[in-house]
Amino acid sequence: QLQASGGGLVQAGGSLRLTCAASGRTSSNNAMGWFRQAPGNEREFVASIGWKGGSAKYADFVEGRFTISRDIAKNTVYLQMNSLRPEDTAVYYCAVSRSPVATMTTTTYNYWGQGTLVTVSS
Repeated sequence: QLQASGGGLVQAGGSLRLTCAASGRTSSNNAMGWFRQAPGNEREFVASIGWKGGSAKYADFVEGRFTISRDIAKNTVYLQMNSLRPEDTAVYYCAVSRSPVATMTTTTYNYWGQGTLVTVSS
């Protein structure tokens, strides 16, 4: 089970930190990732981190503004988002991949959280 939190309303240029807490047999040896879906758009990859936390991948649009990290002991993954833009407005989902290494491939993710809404005002 994945529980995402930390979304909210923020002004452009602001920051948010999303948290995804995993429980059960979902993530201890698996990569985890963040995706997002804006109204009218398909779900898209944002960031992924390997099971040891040593490797990460980011979507091109991140442009160094977001950082994914994980606390293995707490079975939790974070997404620190800085310099937020209105186009970052979306529901953000965390997910667990079947792969142990960071991956952008959506089809490798087989457990999904419920999403947390991020709204960036201009």
